[in-house]
Amino acid sequence: QVQFVESGGGLVQPGGSLRLSCATSGSIFRFYDMDWYRQAPGKQRELVAGITTYGRTNYADSVKGRFTISRDSAKNTLVLQMSSLKVEDTAVYYCNRRPQTDYWGQGTQVTVSS
Repeated sequence: QVQFVESGGGLVQPGGSLRLSCATSGSIFRFYDMDWYRQAPGKQRELVAGITTYGRTNYADSVKGRFTISRDSAKNTLVLQMSSLKVEDTAVYYCNRRPQTDYWGQGTQVTVSS
């Protein structure tokens, strides 16, 4: 069974930074492109950033220049470094492989508030 375990969320003031991590199995991490998603209250889940197995990245326009996605192959961990956080970044953040599976982790809550 595919598993994703997200961590690193928390409460941060606008302009602050957070580093999210997503752990998964080596077989998933090694062979699949990976994505970060988020879901804000009352909204649909949206794609935030993605990275291929070769390291090519893509970002939603709303986070471009503020978020950085990366892969830590030694730890089979997907990372999302978030800076210059805004109130509208508040959401539960999830990771998944590409193509997306039906198995979603519990996510990690990011709250940006003063």
